[in-house]
Amino acid sequence: MAEKYKIKKVFAREILDSRGNPTLEVGVAVGAGDFFAGVPSGASTGVYEAAELRDGDLARYGGKGVLKAVANVNSIINPELIGMDCRRQQEIDQKMREIDATPNKVRLGANAMCGVSLAIARAAAGSQKTPLYRYVAKLAKNKNVALPKPCFNVINGGAHAGGDLDFQEFMIMPQAGKFIDNLRIASEVYHQLKKDLVAKYGKSSANLGDEGGFAPPLNAPKEALDCLCAAIAIVQPPVPVKFIIDVASSQFFNSGKYNTRMGSFDGANLAGFYAQLISQYPQIIGLEDPFAEDDWAGWQGFSFTGMVIGDDLLVTNPQRMKEAKEKKACNAMILKINQIGTVSEALEAAALAKNYGWKIIVSHRSGETNDDFIADFAVGIGADFIKTGAPARGERLAKYNRLAKIEIELNE
Repeated sequence: MAEKYKIKKVFAREILDSRGNPTLEVGVAVGAGDFFAGVPSGASTGVYEAAELRDGDLARYGGKGVLKAVANVNSIINPELIGMDCRRQQEIDQKMREIDATPNKVRLGANAMCGVSLAIARAAAGSQKTPLYRYVAKLAKNKNVALPKPCFNVINGGAHAGGDLDFQEFMIMPQAGKFIDNLRIASEVYHQLKKDLVAKYGKSSANLGDEGGFAPPLNAPKEALDCLCAAIAIVQPPVPVKFIIDVASSQFFNSGKYNTRMGSFDGANLAGFYAQLISQYPQIIGLEDPFAEDDWAGWQGFSFTGMVIGDDLLVTNPQRMKEAKEKKACNAMILKINQIGTVSEALEAAALAKNYGWKIIVSHRSGETNDDFIADFAVGIGADFIKTGAPARGERLAKYNRLAKIEIELNE
């Protein structure tokens, strides 16, 4: 093993994410230099996600500190990885899983393990002077490196905003061939949407949710969709603009009922509501988490020709994915590396989704850092789509701007 690939030290510190909450930055020192990764954190989380380790000390950050996770990196993971080859991603990830020895990474913390795993991948790519997306493609055995289609979350609701809108994300998907054109169109629609919202609902309607989308005082999905249609009609983009809605229905599911501000639904009635919405707005091509994570009957009873996307349902976990496939619950997945905890396991999930013929949407979290890892990851695995928030706010644009740069490199 060449000295430049040898791990000399793994170290972590506590930083703040885009919501002002603590998270980790992990560094890996190898012969070729130091390489870093920031760890995201979700607000709307599935109950089957790998465990994020928080301190629980109310005297610091309201109990949300991550000094325990930092200590686990510095004191437990670091001595075990020193001397290993940073190119041995799967071996290193497996080593951490063996040290943790729990089903959901509750001992070391999925946030600690994720940070190390991301930084290791970045160190391996950097040591070989290879773009990260090329290195990920090699790990994924993917020969079709390409840009994913972006999904821009321009209206925030649910757990990502403080309003009355039950559904969590209203995403626009311009259908231009080039990524840079889709980014421009999304930005133009976003700014027109802001003008429209302020004119109709007042200045406070331009307040932003966690993911950079607007959080206007809306009560029903139809209102949000009407606002999007109006803004798009004024912008008149040269290509169609499609919609994806992240319902995040687990957030309002209780005792077998979906309790919303529009009323209380059982699974069958909610499916009927979706069918009516889709008939009114044929631009809708995907629904994310239309049913709760354990409402298998709801998922199985839903018929839609577009994408039925599992997020809380699957949590990037191959075992959950296999169950969903057997039950024919969905045909697309959200892929979040920190949901499962390591790059290797995320790659396994991506390979499984491709084997099933599912669409893959690589996703950020509502609590983000300026790390752009997932942009390269989405390109490397050949994901169909990526969602990383609105075309606004630095932690969101870090990913979009990185993708625009990758597009230039691929064209060259």
